[in-house]
Amino acid sequence: MKTRRIDLADNGAVIATDLAIVGAGPVGLAIAERCERAGIEVLLLESGLEQQDPAHEALNEIFAAAMDSADARAEFHGPQAKLWDPQRQAYGVRCRGLGGSTQAWAGKSASFDPIDFEPRDWVASSGWPIKLQELAPYIAQAGEMLGLSPDLPVPAVEAAGLRSFYWQFAGSRVDRLDLMRFGRDLAPGIGEGAQCLLDATVTEIGFNEASGEVSDLHVASLTGARITVRPRRVVLAASAIENARLMLASPCGRAGAALNRYDNVGRYLVDHAGTRLGLIGREDAARMSRLFGFQSLAYGGRSHMFQHGLALDPATQRRQRILNGAVWFAQQRAPDDPWPALERLLRRRSAAVGSDFATVLRGSGLVLRGAAVKALASPHMPEAIRRAVIEAAIRILPNAVADEFQTGGLPHKLSGLSLEAIVETAPRRENRIDLSDRLDALGQPLPCATWRTGEEEHRTLRVMASSVAESFAANDWPVPDFEPWIDDVNATPSIIDCAHSMGTTRMASTPSEGVVDTDCRVHGAANLFAAGGSVFPTGGHANPTWMYLAVALRLADHLTSQSACLVNDTRAASARHLEAITG
Repeated sequence: MKTRRIDLADNGAVIATDLAIVGAGPVGLAIAERCERAGIEVLLLESGLEQQDPAHEALNEIFAAAMDSADARAEFHGPQAKLWDPQRQAYGVRCRGLGGSTQAWAGKSASFDPIDFEPRDWVASSGWPIKLQELAPYIAQAGEMLGLSPDLPVPAVEAAGLRSFYWQFAGSRVDRLDLMRFGRDLAPGIGEGAQCLLDATVTEIGFNEASGEVSDLHVASLTGARITVRPRRVVLAASAIENARLMLASPCGRAGAALNRYDNVGRYLVDHAGTRLGLIGREDAARMSRLFGFQSLAYGGRSHMFQHGLALDPATQRRQRILNGAVWFAQQRAPDDPWPALERLLRRRSAAVGSDFATVLRGSGLVLRGAAVKALASPHMPEAIRRAVIEAAIRILPNAVADEFQTGGLPHKLSGLSLEAIVETAPRRENRIDLSDRLDALGQPLPCATWRTGEEEHRTLRVMASSVAESFAANDWPVPDFEPWIDDVNATPSIIDCAHSMGTTRMASTPSEGVVDTDCRVHGAANLFAAGGSVFPTGGHANPTWMYLAVALRLADHLTSQSACLVNDTRAASARHLEAITG
C-alpha cells in the first residue's frame, strides 16, 4: 500500500477513486485489504500519521456530561494509551494514526453471545436485524486475521448462574513480545491498488439529494492543505464518535436532513461499563490466579494466551431480566513495590532515599527478573532464541508472561487481586454523541458525549456479585471482600467507560429505527456506508474488536460483490452499444 502525507503542494487537488475509506484503524484497513485484493481501487483517508503525535492527538478532544472521575479512568486507560489524557478525552479512548485504536489496545478479544443478537423484551431497542449465523463465517475469518485460536480451554466453572468465559489476546505477526498493531502488522501487506493519505481529516460529506449519492469529501490537513475526494463509494470507519461527528457536521447529516430525517445519527451510544466489585487478599491471590488467571493453548504452530473469567449465562439473564456481563481478576500492586522506588532513585526524585533504597533491596529478586525480561526484548537478542524462550514461557508459565507484559517487563510485588466487572449498557436514545460549540484546530465542532448508566446496569452488577459469592462459597474458594455499594441499593456504583464506543449509526431495517441497513449502507444514500462499532445495535460484554472486524469483512464482501455487478452491468451496456452501432 502506498502511504504519504498531505502537504501544501496538494492544496486544491481533486482526487477520484472507486472506494474511499475514512479512517485507517483496524476496520478501515481490513476493508481496504479485502477490497484491494478483489481489484477495487481504494483510497484510505487517515487523520493522523504513521504513529500518534501530540498535534493530531489534540483533535481527539471530546467533552462529556456527568462522567465519573478522571482519576479512575486514568488508572484504567492510562497504561496503554501513551498520549491519551483523561481531561482532553473525557469519554472514550481514540488514537489517530495508522492502525487506530490498536496503537493503545490490550489485544483482548472475544466474540459475542447469541443472546446479544436477540430482541429482549426487558431491554428496550435490543435485537439485531441480522442473525449471528450470518456473521459466523466472518467471525472465523476475523479470528484468523487477528491470529486467534478457534479452540478454547476446557471450561472449569458452571455454577450459580455463571459460566467460564475466555478472552484471548491478539499477538503481533512480527514481534512476539507485542500485541497486534494493525498499522505495523496488516498495512504493509495491502497491495499497490490501495493508497493511504495521512494527515487527511475529512471535514464534510458532500451529498447530492437529486441522485441520492455522496458527491465528494472535503479533506483538511494540519499543514493547511485542503483537497477534495470524489469517490464512487464511501465507508466511514473512523469510530463511533467520529462517524457520528462527521455526519452531524455535514449538512446532509444534521437532524431532519436527507441522511438523518429521524434524528438517529449519534444516538443510542452504548459502551461497556466497568467497575470493581471487590478484593481477594494476598494470601489467596496465588490460588485464585491459577484458576482465574491466564492459560495457554497450542494452535497453528504457536501458543495462544487466554484469560479465564466468569460470564452470566443466558438463562440467568432471562430469568433475572438483566443485561450481559462478565468478571475477571486483576493484580493489585503492593505499597512496597520496589519498581516505583527504584524509578524515584534513578531519577533523583526520591523524598525518602533511605526508605526507597531499603524497598529496592528487599525486592531485589523482582528487579533481577525485570532485567532479564528487558534483556529478552533487546534487539541484540537472536530472534530464534527469543521466539523459543517466549513460546516455552507461554506454554509453561502463562500467568507470569501476562504479568510481564502488563507491567512492561517490570514484575511488581502484589497485595492481592481485584474482582473486575464489565457489563453491556442498554441502548438509550438519550445517550449520544452531539456537537459542541467549540472548534478544533481545523475549525470543526468538537464532539460532546452523553453516556450514563442506570438501574439496568446497576442491578446486573449486583446480581453478578451475588452469583460470585454463592458460587465461590459452594466451591470453597475465598469470597471477595465486596464494595459497600453492592449491599446498598440506594448507593450508586463508581462506573467508567471501557472505551468500547458503539451504536451511534446503529443498524436497523428501517430509517425510523436506525441509521444503516443490514448491508451497513446509510438509509437514504446509495453509496455511503458505515463500519465498526457505530453500526452495532447492542454491545454485549465482550471486548468488541473481533466483532468489529467480522462485520467489516461482511461489508467488504458486499462491496466487492457490488463492484462485480457494476462491472457486469457496464460490460452488458457496452455490448449493447456496440451491437447498436454495428448493426
